[in-house]
Amino acid sequence: MDHEKTGRPVTTPAPAPGREQVIGNGLAWLARWSGRWVLIALGAVLLGLLVRELWSILLPVLLAMIVATVLEGPARFLERRLRFPPALAAAGVLIGSIIVVVGVGAAIAPSVSGQTGDIADDAVAGLQKLQQWTEDTGLVTATQMDAAVAGAQDRLTSSADAIASGVLTGVGAVSSAAITLLLTLVLTFFFLKDGRNFGPWIGRLSGSRVGPHLREVMSRSWGTLGGYIRTQALVSFIDALFIGAALLLVGVPLAVPLTVLTFFGGFIPIVGAVVVGAIAVLVALVSNGVTGALIILAVILAVQQLEGNVLSPWLQSRSMQLHAVVVLLSVALGSTLFGIVGAFLAVPVVAVAAVILRYLDEEVTRAAVNRS
Repeated sequence: MDHEKTGRPVTTPAPAPGREQVIGNGLAWLARWSGRWVLIALGAVLLGLLVRELWSILLPVLLAMIVATVLEGPARFLERRLRFPPALAAAGVLIGSIIVVVGVGAAIAPSVSGQTGDIADDAVAGLQKLQQWTEDTGLVTATQMDAAVAGAQDRLTSSADAIASGVLTGVGAVSSAAITLLLTLVLTFFFLKDGRNFGPWIGRLSGSRVGPHLREVMSRSWGTLGGYIRTQALVSFIDALFIGAALLLVGVPLAVPLTVLTFFGGFIPIVGAVVVGAIAVLVALVSNGVTGALIILAVILAVQQLEGNVLSPWLQSRSMQLHAVVVLLSVALGSTLFGIVGAFLAVPVVAVAAVILRYLDEEVTRAAVNRS
């Protein structure tokens, strides 16, 4: 039908885009998104540089936040039940925690120091037996052993300057750790005392539209951090339980102090388990012989495999709603970038990031539903 008969205008279909137009549109889309990702990557790099420059301040803040999430419950109990003022409740819980930690250390110190001489004598005797065994079996001759000792002495002599500088570096590290510890304790006190006021303050500062979102994210993140440290304590307790039982069954001296050290070492990823495990194996070697040392070593390796591959990822994924693969990869990345501290802080940082992403997803979904 023509226009005169129908009374409606005749529409001509738009011509299909040519090949060059389709390719051009695709390249334009790719360029826009590439530019966006480049800007995001640049922002991530700048954020990493800022974190590196402010690390001496950020580290005690992060540690204090983690400690405060654990001590917040007892502090609030003192305020509600015993009517303590906030400052007194925070100080009481913090001082009480320090007393508990120092008390545990003082309790295991006498047993350790009381047998230090015997362990040292056994270690020397064990090393002499090991040297004699290697010479008797022909694996290493006396000449080779003497040559190895002489070579080690020469290397130590030639590396005296490096060793001295390393000692100075170690002294600086100890001083830095002491300052970080002091700042962490002070910040923990203020977080326990005034932490409840941070949310409302952030809400007023950011305005009525953004404030409620920030307060909700902060509340969820706070709960996630508390769940992380409680989960880590449970994992350390299970490690100490199995390893301590093995030490008692084998009859290793200092079994109880080594069990306590295993528990606290579990809070320091990688190095804590390695150092405490090496001490346990050494004590078993000099006190119970090669068989006892091999048994303890096998138990420690089995427990570490259970923790690293099953227990820790499973518990942390449940408490933090993170997949086990995410937990493992975050620990690997954190240890690669920031060492031991990075391995310890990687999981809570990723968990907080996941909390933020989940909240954003909820808001986007809610907005889409309301718009539809």
